[in-house]
Amino acid sequence: MAALTTHVLDTANGVPAKGIRIEIFKLHDSNRSKLRETITNNEGRTESPMLNEDQFVPGTYELLFHIGHYFREKNNLTEGPSFLDIVPVRFTIGFLDQSYHVPLLASPWGYTTYRGS
Repeated sequence: MAALTTHVLDTANGVPAKGIRIEIFKLHDSNRSKLRETITNNEGRTESPMLNEDQFVPGTYELLFHIGHYFREKNNLTEGPSFLDIVPVRFTIGFLDQSYHVPLLASPWGYTTYRGS
C-alpha cells in the first residue's frame, strides 16, 4: 500500500519535534490545493500518512513545516524574528508502487530533508 509519510526531528535539542504543524498541498500549474493539515505527535510523526492510498497520485506536492513557533516555544531563539519560520519542501511523486517518506531534520537555523523509505 503506497503512502506519503513524514516526521520531524529537532536537531538542536536532539529530540523528536512534538507539535509541529504540517500542511500538504497538491500543485497544479501555478495553483495549489490544500489536501490536509496535521500536528506531529510525541515521536515527531503524524498519526496517519499525509497522503493515503486514495489520495496518492502522481504529481508535484509541497509540505509546509511550521517550525518557527516550535522553536520559539522551546526558547531556542534569541530576541528578534525567527531565521526559519515555515520550511517548504516541494517534491514529485512519480511511482505509484512505492511509498514516499519525507522527513525534516531541523534547528532554528537550518534544516535538511531527503527521500526516506
